[in-house]
Amino acid sequence: MPGSGQARGAWGWHPLDSRWAQRVVDAAGVSPGELVLDVGAGLGALTAPLVRAGAQVVAVELHPGRADRLRRRFADDPVTVVRADAGDLRLPSRPFRVVSSPPYGISTLLLKRLLAPGSRLVSADLVLQRQVVNRWTNHQAPAAARWSRHYDLSIGIRLPRKAFTPPPHVDSAVLILRKRGRTRS
Repeated sequence: MPGSGQARGAWGWHPLDSRWAQRVVDAAGVSPGELVLDVGAGLGALTAPLVRAGAQVVAVELHPGRADRLRRRFADDPVTVVRADAGDLRLPSRPFRVVSSPPYGISTLLLKRLLAPGSRLVSADLVLQRQVVNRWTNHQAPAAARWSRHYDLSIGIRLPRKAFTPPPHVDSAVLILRKRGRTRS
């Protein structure tokens, strides 16, 4: 049982291995100084390599024990820990990126939140269930058709089940969203 007192299964938690987390961050191409949200930050598997890349990180975690551990772990780093539900998350008012491995159960809710009118999202690299990634990158699907006018949607790294502990029962991949017409600074 984790230090939080909750069994992993109670929250459906499958933390990303640190080596795979580093691969996801490297592939995202985060630049120093960028504002990056890590939604479902857990204990900081993605937060740590984002900090090493020089990002200003907002680590969003709903679980109270994990949020407290994140605060302690990154107390001396440019990390703001926010204890919030993805559905209630206030998005930054300035341009931001997302590099995240959110709970699979909130994938659609999170994507709709990030892509809502007025969002300043410039890019996202989201570790999601491969079936969801395939659906969002299928240009015939309603979700993809709706957002592809504003974002390029593509499949990034494919992650094996062993990239998580414990391994989930589904395959995973990175959904990449890049705002159209934006040049990287």
